[in-house]
Amino acid sequence: MWGDGDFSLWQRRRVGQLDDREILSADETKIHGEAFDAPAAHGCWYMAACRIGFDIGSTTIKAVVADESDHIVYSRYRRHRSDVRGELLALFEELAADNPDLAAPICLTGSAGLGAAQALSLPFAQEVIAATKAVNRLIPEADVVIELGGEDAKITFMKPVVSQRMNGTCAGGTGAFIDQMASLLTTDAQGLDALARGHGALYTIASRCGVFAKSDLQPLLNEGAAHEDLAASVLQAVVNQTIAGLACGQPITGTVVFLGGPLHYLPALRAAFERTLAGKADRFVTPAHAEVFVALGAALSAEGPAVPVVDLPRRLRAARALDPAIPRLPVLFASEADRAGFAARHARNR
Repeated sequence: MWGDGDFSLWQRRRVGQLDDREILSADETKIHGEAFDAPAAHGCWYMAACRIGFDIGSTTIKAVVADESDHIVYSRYRRHRSDVRGELLALFEELAADNPDLAAPICLTGSAGLGAAQALSLPFAQEVIAATKAVNRLIPEADVVIELGGEDAKITFMKPVVSQRMNGTCAGGTGAFIDQMASLLTTDAQGLDALARGHGALYTIASRCGVFAKSDLQPLLNEGAAHEDLAASVLQAVVNQTIAGLACGQPITGTVVFLGGPLHYLPALRAAFERTLAGKADRFVTPAHAEVFVALGAALSAEGPAVPVVDLPRRLRAARALDPAIPRLPVLFASEADRAGFAARHARNR
C-alpha cells in the first residue's frame, strides 16, 4: 500500500531553515516529465490569511493548510483503516502540536466529511465542488480531471460546462482494488507499481469486480506468468475500467489532470493512462500535491470565523458520533448489570 505522506514547510521556514530555492523545488509541478516552478510559498505570516481543508475519504484523511497565495504550506496524508475518529483525532493533535498559534477558517470535504463537519460544527463542501474550485484556480487550462481514490473513481469534464461521472456502489478499479490485486502477487500497491515498470506483455483482466479479476489473475499465476506482466495488466485494467465505465463514450481530449493518492503514488498507473490516451489527449498534468488536491480545494472553500487548531481535539472528543444522520439500533446492554441479568435468564432455560 502507498505510505502516509507529509509536507511541512511552515515550521522549517519559521526557524530559517528554508531558502527560496528549496521552497520552489518543493512546490514544483510535473508536466510530461518536465518540471515548472510554482511561485514560492510564503507561510501564513498573518493567521487570518491561512485556510485549512480536510478531505475525509473512504480510506484516507488528508489535511492542508494554504497561505494567502493558495500555496500549500502544510499537509498530511493518512490511511485511517476504518478508524476515522481515531486517525482524525491523531491528525488534529499533530496539527495543533506543529502549529499551536494557528487559527484559520476550516472546511471539510470527502465521503465521510459531512458527518464529521456536522459533529464538529464546521463548514462542509461537496468534494466535486472542492476539487473543481482547486482545478479552476490552479490549473485553469484543464479540460478533463481523472481522480482515483480509495473506493471511488471520478472523471470530471471541465468544459464547456462541468460534468462529472463517478463509479457506483462497487470499488472495482480504485485504490482498494489495486490493494486487493497486489496482495495476490504478495506485494503492496507500490510494489505492484515497481513490478509493472518492467513488464513485457499485457493480459486481459476484469476490473469491474475484484472477484472477477481474481478469477482471471489466479489461472495466469498458476501457469507461471511473469509477475511484472500481471502487475502491469492489473493497472491497465484500472485504466480500462475508468475510461470505459465513466467516460461512457465522451472523448477525453485536451489537457488531462491526474488527481488522487493512487495516481500520485503510482507512476506506472499514470503511464498506463498516458499510453491509452496517446493521440487523444494533448497534455498530461500531475500536480505536485495531487494526493491532497481535494483537501486544498476544501481549504480554498473555507470561509467564516477563524478556528484555533488547538480547539479541534477538544471538539472531536466532545462529539458523540461523526455520522449522526445514520440511524442506529439501541445498545444491547445499557450496563453490566443488564448483561448479567440476560446471562442469568438464559442460564435458567438451558
